[in-house]
Amino acid sequence: MPRYQAPQRDIRFVVHELLDLPAHYRHLKGCEVLDPQVLNAIVEQGARFAEEVLSPLNPVGDQHGCQWQAGQVSTPPGFAEAYRQFTDNGWQALDKDPHYGGQGLPPSVGCVISEMLFSANHAWAMYNSLTGGAISTLGTHASEALKKRFLPPLIEGRWSGTMCLTEAHCGSDLGLLRTRALPQADGSYRITGSKVFISAGDHDLTENILHLVLARIDGAPAGVKGISLFLVPKVTVNADASLGAANGVSCGSIEHKLGIHGNATCVMNFDNASGYLLGEAHRGLNAMFTFINESRLAVAQQGQGQAESAFQGALGYARERLQMRATPRLKPEQAADPIIGHPDVRRMLLTQKAYAEGGRMLNYACAQLVDLMHHGDASEQIAAERRLALLTPIAKGFLTEAGNEAAQLGIQVFGGHGYIRESGMEQIARDVRITSIYEGTNCIQGLDLLTRKVLADNGEALNELLTEIETFCHTGQPSAALAQALAQQIVAWREISHWLSQQSKNDASVIGSSAVDYLMLAGYCVVGYYWLRAATLAERQLSTGSTETDFYEGKRETARFYMQRLLPRVALHRVLIESGSANLMDIGEAAFAQ
Repeated sequence: MPRYQAPQRDIRFVVHELLDLPAHYRHLKGCEVLDPQVLNAIVEQGARFAEEVLSPLNPVGDQHGCQWQAGQVSTPPGFAEAYRQFTDNGWQALDKDPHYGGQGLPPSVGCVISEMLFSANHAWAMYNSLTGGAISTLGTHASEALKKRFLPPLIEGRWSGTMCLTEAHCGSDLGLLRTRALPQADGSYRITGSKVFISAGDHDLTENILHLVLARIDGAPAGVKGISLFLVPKVTVNADASLGAANGVSCGSIEHKLGIHGNATCVMNFDNASGYLLGEAHRGLNAMFTFINESRLAVAQQGQGQAESAFQGALGYARERLQMRATPRLKPEQAADPIIGHPDVRRMLLTQKAYAEGGRMLNYACAQLVDLMHHGDASEQIAAERRLALLTPIAKGFLTEAGNEAAQLGIQVFGGHGYIRESGMEQIARDVRITSIYEGTNCIQGLDLLTRKVLADNGEALNELLTEIETFCHTGQPSAALAQALAQQIVAWREISHWLSQQSKNDASVIGSSAVDYLMLAGYCVVGYYWLRAATLAERQLSTGSTETDFYEGKRETARFYMQRLLPRVALHRVLIESGSANLMDIGEAAFAQ
């Protein structure tokens, strides 16, 4: 079974060359300490933890899974010990607010570490990631008294967090939720209801779990406008932040899932449980979107991280597996050649590589925008928030679809050996499959992109991005042919966006019928932009005599593969969008007869 090796050279390329994060940090107040040497040291230590501690536990978590007994969940062997090591070494506090015990580093540093954790052990890393989302949500919406009481143990790693949205009768349609909240004389609330599909809802990693629960205060308006957000601890917390008695929170069962077996997906029951309002009453969904949007970026990392793992496993196998004779021969002295010499295997490997490395560039660029939202001046914060709102559904949707494709290609490279457990490829395919579903299915990401991020402002935010890409394409880059290929597809993106804007005025179904194709079209273009930038840097290094010839030639050639083999998929998605909604909505029930 392949062991994950952190791609530190490529991480350094994105961090230091493509995005120049050290210069970016010098611009951010309080982040000046992050010079290249310090940053590299943090990445090296994170890589060691991912490789030596988490990666060996990945098959263990899959095979043992989480166990439920009498309302309590136990995690797979080694998970709790790894979590203690992680928190004891300060990783949970890395990019958290120093006012409550964090180290205050920018979120992009945490993003780099998170990618390695997700690649090494997706299920385990979810516990840490969800806690990070809870910390951000409390930091944004809790009162100062609640922050002082609840944030330090979360940041220290003694407590963990979840988000509790979904109920059995409503998935993404949260306006239908029934969980109730009754106000108490002391300002707290009593929460009653049941939530399903709660990742990390119960476990044995921490002494307390803080649930962020959407509920409706009695008498609140119907629909999403009547939803409020509450902090509900598994164990009650005294005024001095010490633990009190058990709260009315229990895990009714855990799901038996396709993948991520090492992370418990729970049915959580709240029976008159004590909780605290976060933010304003009846505006809970707005507050929860702090958590949701952060989680969507984390899921984008999961998709990209699994693409990296699938690529590593498939590449190692393709270099060793001897089958048939390649043209030209790689090992003419032997009866067969390594399969990496066969054209279709190279197609699959390069697709995986293009997704893994292109997705890394997009994810780190999104994290850089998060830095500006937290540490930039007022104008930088506004611009970063605007761009990130546009990129978040693209990153979440496209990179999770790419991760699923990369995982399937990993199985295919292994052939029959990929279909059995020992290869590790089938676990990657099972684990990554959830990423296109949770935190909003990819159809919802496409709808969000089209309706809220493109059409709602008449395409202004989109136009800013497309103009930036077109300007880069037309500034005489060394990779002129690649720039021309991308520029043509940006024109297509502009044109199809305008077409949809016009069509939606007369066809109520055209947005829903086009959402996923539009999302994928956007994703191929955005990742193409980062590949063009990478190719330009690689050409520059090669022309100035870099000694890392293989690395930069590999970057340049992968960019060429992307532009010639993957970017043309934009044309297909455009054709599908322009086919309209009639081929879906004007079809009678006879088409579904059995």
